[in-house]
Amino acid sequence: MLQTLREKMTGWIAIVVVALLAIPFAFFGMEQYLFQSGSNFAAKVEVQPSWWRSAPDWWLVRKFAWESAEVTPEEFRDAFEAERQRRRQLEGERFDARAFESPDTKREVLEALVDRKVLQLAAKRDGMVVGDTRVREAIDGIQAFQVDGAFDQQRYLLTLQSQGYTPQGFQEMVRDDLQASLLGGQVARSAFTTQGETERMMQLLGERRDVSFVVLPAPAPDSGAVSAGEIQAWYDAHIGEYRAPERVTLEYVEIDGNALPATPAPDEAALRQRYEQEKARFVEPEQRLVSHILVPVEAGADEAAQKAAEARAREIAQQAREPGADFAALARANPGDPGSAANGGDLGWIRQDGSMVEPFENAVFAAQADSISDPVRSPFGWHVIQLREIRSGQQVSFDEVRETLAQEQAQADRERAFNDLVGSFVDEVYRNPTELTAAAKQANLEVRTAGPIARGEGEGAIAMPAVQRAAFSDSLVQDGTVSDPIEIAPDRNVLIRVTHHEPERALTVNEARERIVAAIRADRARKRVEAEADALVEQLAGGESLQALTDARSLQRQNMLGVPRGAPVPDAAAAEAYFRVPVPTEGKVSPGKAVLPDGSVVVFTVDKVTPGDASEAAEEERDMFRQQMAALVGREDADTLLRALRRQMKVTVVESNL
Repeated sequence: MLQTLREKMTGWIAIVVVALLAIPFAFFGMEQYLFQSGSNFAAKVEVQPSWWRSAPDWWLVRKFAWESAEVTPEEFRDAFEAERQRRRQLEGERFDARAFESPDTKREVLEALVDRKVLQLAAKRDGMVVGDTRVREAIDGIQAFQVDGAFDQQRYLLTLQSQGYTPQGFQEMVRDDLQASLLGGQVARSAFTTQGETERMMQLLGERRDVSFVVLPAPAPDSGAVSAGEIQAWYDAHIGEYRAPERVTLEYVEIDGNALPATPAPDEAALRQRYEQEKARFVEPEQRLVSHILVPVEAGADEAAQKAAEARAREIAQQAREPGADFAALARANPGDPGSAANGGDLGWIRQDGSMVEPFENAVFAAQADSISDPVRSPFGWHVIQLREIRSGQQVSFDEVRETLAQEQAQADRERAFNDLVGSFVDEVYRNPTELTAAAKQANLEVRTAGPIARGEGEGAIAMPAVQRAAFSDSLVQDGTVSDPIEIAPDRNVLIRVTHHEPERALTVNEARERIVAAIRADRARKRVEAEADALVEQLAGGESLQALTDARSLQRQNMLGVPRGAPVPDAAAAEAYFRVPVPTEGKVSPGKAVLPDGSVVVFTVDKVTPGDASEAAEEERDMFRQQMAALVGREDADTLLRALRRQMKVTVVESNL
């Protein structure tokens, strides 16, 4: 049989058959077999060229005619890492590195990169380019390349070098980013709203409604019997809600520097040696004894007022320089600075440490002793400064700083002892990385246990976010090894080991029985109250009054006039429901209901609607509102454009390269 088959598969007939079969494979899906496994991209975006917008989606046509752009694995990894750092900074201790690694997060990052490639291809296809001048302007505006607010070429080159970029490569990356923003940016900026649309939106947002309502209290707990069939049916319908969380059992050792024995007091020789080594630290800076007279200048004063103040300050300076002049008396006679004028302008001893405004401080430390300065301008006005005395900087003696040195040395000794203990503990753990007992015994520390605990559970050190992340990490769960030291506070570390791991799993019906029964009873009670509310709404819609219905049920009706959007009356959810019902017709009301978070239900009628009055807003407020609306519409238009462009293009994702 095999010989016969071989004979039939040779000759011109077989060749024709193979050729005919090869044709459709060349156009439909052949690349899935030939090229997908060897793809070196994370995602690829392809689109028909501008000169053949109707090019068919056949493999050979795409291969040789369509334009394409790829998201490389390197691009994806860089973007994913950047998003990791952004989330870590935003969430702080709440950041969960394991949850971040989920496929959903990876796809979210990839989708953003694909959107960028889609916009780049669309701009390129439509002939939109970014010139060198625009690229240069964008680079000049990057703050990381600026010194004192201006672009600095040396900073630019050094920054690029440290990040592994060449100037040409970075310029092309900026050009790509700008090109990707061209289409969306142009669409967003072209959006506008008319005067009528603005007024209508202001009327809607400013609308107020007169409301009458009654609150049906939260249902009393149901205590009726629950059958086995009801339990099974509820379990089947809500099986995803009944799961046992992932749990771990831990043993751990806490190393607390504050619990270490006190270190010996540093000896005198060590302190003196440290003083000599760090002598430059202990120098008393130069100080100057200063008085001043202020001629104040109000913020926004015109040029005439400023010149008048300067002239007055020069006059005071001249008076202060006259033989026998009393500067303190002049200061009391010119109380521009009430705080010092009462003391004759005395400001005491000052240092050049920024405690005074810069122009004043610079003038003081540029002056000679026993001198009167020319008027000095500061944000407060014009100062006439008297430098009365200079106290030169001098070396502080050992005796004066001995206590400071002793405290610093004691702290350094404590930190050294703590670090030595942690180091020796870790060394011992490395000898046997799957147990803590030997290292703890050698360090005279206690091995404690905790668990089983789920995420977010535990007390003390175990509740710390950093410890929780390590406890549920794949490496510790799978290997059973001791963790690296986990810092939970200064000079306080914890080392943990997972001794038992329980993966997340579905609870059985018996395990979840109590929760299911409670849920069924709560659902019964909720439905009972909502059915009562629905009946009331139906009666209100039929023309009965809320007052009559509430009187019959001994409930209290409340009337609220002019309720605005979002007002918590009696809850924000109720206010949202007030504005969902239609405007009542003349002589009618619009009934509705809202279920509140505590299980109670608000039954209401909207009795009257008062539109917002756009004319009450100032012209500036109307213009700002119009701009905000246009920006919102522009973003929506840009998103719509992006979705339309994506539908025109072919996107291929290689999950294995993520």
